[in-house]
Amino acid sequence: MEKFAFIIHPIDVRRDVSRKGGIYSVAQYLPESTVENLIKLKKPIVASHITGVRSITGVEAEGWFIACPLTPRQLITLDDDFIVKRLVQCGELAAEQGAKIIGLGAFTSVAGDGGITVAKKLNGKIAVTTGNSYTVATAVEAAVDAAGKMGIDMPKSKIAIVGATGSIGRTCAHLLAPRAGELALIGRDIAKLEKVAADIDHPNVQLYDKVNAGLRDALVVITVTSAVDAVIQPEDLASGAVVCDVARPRDVSVRVAKERDDVLVIEGGVVSVPGDNVDFHFNFGFEPKTAYACMSETMMLALEGRYENYTLGKDVSVEQVNGIVPLAKKHGFKLAGYRSFEKPVTAETIDRARRSARKRELVA
Repeated sequence: MEKFAFIIHPIDVRRDVSRKGGIYSVAQYLPESTVENLIKLKKPIVASHITGVRSITGVEAEGWFIACPLTPRQLITLDDDFIVKRLVQCGELAAEQGAKIIGLGAFTSVAGDGGITVAKKLNGKIAVTTGNSYTVATAVEAAVDAAGKMGIDMPKSKIAIVGATGSIGRTCAHLLAPRAGELALIGRDIAKLEKVAADIDHPNVQLYDKVNAGLRDALVVITVTSAVDAVIQPEDLASGAVVCDVARPRDVSVRVAKERDDVLVIEGGVVSVPGDNVDFHFNFGFEPKTAYACMSETMMLALEGRYENYTLGKDVSVEQVNGIVPLAKKHGFKLAGYRSFEKPVTAETIDRARRSARKRELVA
């Protein structure tokens, strides 16, 4: 039996903390700053025992969700030494359960240097990965697949990457460049965007430091910033566009779901986990037996018996992505359709978006 662990943390401060029940129930009535000050004093805990993961090769694995009591805002703003201390505690707690590799979930993979220091301080007690290699792979796969379903001709279309200077965004740009008519790289720092663009072999790469300008006329969008609040609003999107939102918390405003029925927004990295009886014993909003891609990377490395540091730091190489994809196929991990704003995306949803886009084109 192979063994893994994965770090989770509260995304919506009051909602997620109050879900623990008991004395934590009052969190939903308190100011966010008060809740953050309280949970900052808490140490990591074992949130659940994951069972039933079984590769199509027959290898089985069990795991644990380790809850790190820090919010996205805290993981961005608190002192790096404090954050690393908490994440090392998570790794040590996972190792005590018997886990041999731990994945850094959501903002724990963004904090500090992307797990490098955490891995060093764990000093071989347990391997570490951010899971970002498979996150990139599934984001690109989902965006290309959804674009096809929406009837988008990618070689003739503008493809935009929001958060293009980040580790995931940069590699998505490299992988999608050969498919793009025009490639828009969007970020806060033009100088950093220029460095990304210099490594991409494409005749038409445009750089933007404003999201709304970069998204103008873009029909395929991958967004993966580390922003705490939504950066994409309804008025920013072209009619008929596909948006793959990999970020947590979301980059796409919930207003888009309410006001733009002519665009298709999907969550990147929703993966089917192999095994007839997969049970996470924890509700993180997905359908049964599905998980985020970053979680899945941790699981497949465990199933392979590769207890080594894999995707660490601020860079995800194309080679790492190309290396993890065969492992996914070998063990039976695959894209599990789409989700959008906590709900499954059906064929009817896609058809409605296509029809609405056509109507807008006729009116225009």
